[in-house]
This record gives sequence, C-alpha cells and structure tokens, in this order.
Amino acid sequence: MPVEGGSSSGSASAARHPKQKRKAHSLSIRRTNSIEDRPPGFQRGEMLEGQDSKLPPSLRNNLLDLFGQIEREFENLYIENLELRREIDSLNERLTGDGQTIEGGDPTKGAMKTKASHSTSQLSQKLKTTYKASTSKIVSSFKATAGSRAVCQLLKEYVGHRDGIWDLGVTRNPPVVLGTASADHSALLWSIETGKCLLRYAGHAGSVNSIKFHPTEQMALTASGDQTAHIWRYMVQLPVPPPPPDVSAPCDDDQDSSDREEGEVDAEGPCEVPTVRVATATLKSHQGVVIAADWLVGGRQVVTASWDRAANLYEVETSELVHALTGHDQELTHCCTHPTQRLVVTSSRDTTFRLWDFRDPSIHSVNVFQGHTDTVTSAVFTVGDNVVSGSDDRTVKVWDLKNMRSPIATIRTDSAVNRISVSANQRIIALPHDNRQVRLFDMSGVRLARLPRSNRMGHRRMVCCTAWNEENQSCNLFTCGFDRQAIGWNINIPALLQEK
Repeated sequence: MPVEGGSSSGSASAARHPKQKRKAHSLSIRRTNSIEDRPPGFQRGEMLEGQDSKLPPSLRNNLLDLFGQIEREFENLYIENLELRREIDSLNERLTGDGQTIEGGDPTKGAMKTKASHSTSQLSQKLKTTYKASTSKIVSSFKATAGSRAVCQLLKEYVGHRDGIWDLGVTRNPPVVLGTASADHSALLWSIETGKCLLRYAGHAGSVNSIKFHPTEQMALTASGDQTAHIWRYMVQLPVPPPPPDVSAPCDDDQDSSDREEGEVDAEGPCEVPTVRVATATLKSHQGVVIAADWLVGGRQVVTASWDRAANLYEVETSELVHALTGHDQELTHCCTHPTQRLVVTSSRDTTFRLWDFRDPSIHSVNVFQGHTDTVTSAVFTVGDNVVSGSDDRTVKVWDLKNMRSPIATIRTDSAVNRISVSANQRIIALPHDNRQVRLFDMSGVRLARLPRSNRMGHRRMVCCTAWNEENQSCNLFTCGFDRQAIGWNINIPALLQEK
C-alpha cells in the first residue's frame, strides 16, 4: 500500500506495538499453570491427582514429560517476546528523543529529517503513480478483450497433429485449403469450412518447419529438420458443407463419443485420409535444419533458409542450386519473398535481417538491417513497399523499402513475437506471442484488437504462426501453436476499423 508521506519508521513501530502487546497477553494467559505460579513442592504427578484416568502410569508419565517439553518451548518464546518488546520500546524512545532534539534546533539533523521525509514522500508518490498505471493497464486490457469478442469470432478448430504446429498457410488458388506443418514429421491439408483433414504428406524424416503453396498450381513447398526441402503435388476434393442444424432436433451434447461417424478427426490424430509419401523434387544442398522456404514470384524458383547460416535459391524444374546467400553470422530463422518483385528477405538469430535483390540478373545486391536487439524471428513483405519484422526483443518494426535507415513505426509488446503475417487488403499485422496471445495492429503501430483467449477458446500454449485468407468476402485469420491445433478466426474488418 502507498505511504501517505512522512516518516514510515515511527508509524510502523507504533503499529507493531499493540500487536506485540496482544501476543504477550495471549501467552501470559496460556501460562497460568506454569511453574512460577505453582506453590513450592508442587510435583507434576500431582496435576492429575484426583482425576479419573484409564491410562497406564507409564503412559501418563510420558505424556507429562511431553507436555513439560512443550511448556518449556512456550516459556522460551515468552521470554524472547518480552525481550523484543523491550527493544521496540527502547527504539521508540530513541526515535521520540531524536525528534525532540531535531525540532530543538540542530540544523544538520533537521536537514537530514527533511531530506528523509522528502525522499519518503517521493517514494510514496511513485508507488501511487505505478499503482494507478498498472490499474489502468488492467482496465484497458479488459476493454480490449470485450471489444475483440465483437470483431473476432472463432470459425473452426483443426485438431489432428500429434505434436506442435510450427507453420501454416492458405492456398492462393482454388480449391482453397489450409495447410499445417508440424513437428510430428507431417504436413496436413484441411477443409476450412468443415475442419476435416483432406490429405497428409509424410515424405519428411524430420520435423516439418514450414509450408508454402505455389501461386498458381496445386503444389506445396515444405522445409524440414531432415536438412531438405520438398516440393510435392496434391489433389483434394472439398467436402460438401453440412446443412444448418435443425433447431427442433435434440442437442448434440448428449451424443456419446462412441456414436461418432467413422472418419471424424479427434485429438488423438488425423483420420484415415489419402497420404502422399514421395516428393516431386527434393532440395538437398543444406548442411543443417531447413527452417523455412518460400516461392519466388512466378513459382519457377524457391528460396530456403537453414540453420547452416545460409539461404539457397533453387530452380524448381531442375532442383539445381542457383545461388547460396551467405553472410549471416548465426542461424537463420525465416525467409520471405515479395509478392510481385524478385526480392527476398531473410532473418537470423544474429539480430539482423537482410534484403536480397534479384531484379537485375547481373547484380545481386544485399542490404543488412540492424534494428533489433535479439533474434529476428521473422520478416515479411507487404503488398506495398514495406517490410515488417518481429523479434524476441518483444518489438515489431515497420520499414519502408525506399528508406530503410530507421523504422517508420515500432510496436512494443510484453512477450516475444513469432512468425507474423500481414493481410494483403487491409494491411493488418497479426502478432503471435510466446504468452499465447495474438494481437492485431495497423501499419502505423496502433493496436486494433486482441483475439479472445480463455479456457474454452484460443490456444493453451505458445502461438507459433499466423496466416491470413482474404479470398472470400469475409476475412479469416489462422493461428497455430504448440498445443497441436490450428484455429480459424473470422475477423469483422468494419467493426475492427470502427474501434480504431
């Protein structure tokens, strides 16, 4: 609690004094049968004389000895209590005497008292300010949560992986499906509307760390801990959305789990779905974990990022290595390509991200940006001329490609930021955090909303990645995390911008 100015020592001592009195009084009541109150020659065995007891004499003597030991312990506590009372009384007298002397005219002591009182009042004011700030922060977070429920609604949960999900993505052309990459060595394709698992890719021998879809064809690019990246084709047929539920029908909550239809997805794993085990192309030039991969514009080349501190550029048709992009001092964490230009950005644990320019075939320039103080977990392009970078230093920075000497906006958060994504149409940044939160910001750094999170809704562990889908009239955001599930959210853009 804040202190209302003045010296706190005297008031604290005065506050403790009556407590000590009450404690001593209670102890004195318990000692009414102590040794000092007994007449001379009084023995312990005489305490129970005249009382009916069925206990054997030996057991009674043992009990009396034990009670005697307990009594001696209380005696020691009582003596210590009296000594503490005397010390407190003497300290109170000294403080009172010093106060009289200071007021009598010793200028040095008077100045010391004034300085101490001033510092105490400053501390009190600081505590009050901190308390008010923390309280207002709590209240504002409650307001944001209440508002986010109106703009962010749960669409579907996609449960079926047997380990944490590192990455996810949405196809750019029909059929529109959701893809997830997991540490269980598999990648799954899902129906967005029904949440049904459509296809499983099991060609990797290690954790699948990234998944990206070809811009025009039904091909997927996955990066893995087995030091390779795979390109594989898929063919899926979207299921027919179920009819709206009949209001007159009985509630489904009473349905027993054994009555489920065969083929449903449960928490133990995906149902029996078509499985692809052979890749169309395997990219093998890395000497470490391949942590991310992406298609260049046009889909004829791909770029991969690895823990061997290099990013590689490959030809899709021949699987040949075109360029090895070296220069980072530590492991790479992410790579991203520009949607319309031959630009690549790579991020690293060395606190930097690099911009690689392949627009001129004869010149491959690179620029290094040092805007963060910890691992840069991801850096992504926007449809415009911006790059957005997120870091373990709990910040997100927005950069202008035309002038990247300093960020044009900085977002400060309370937790490390993982793989971010930016919506193409509305340019909204989705931030996944280590503390299970997902927050939405605009490009100027203004917070728009926070996705709902409770025991029944949202992620229960770290959120690893976000991805947007704006192909339909509605705007959907997908998130994934270490709790082995992906979640789809319907974002009400008009309501979101209205709250802004």
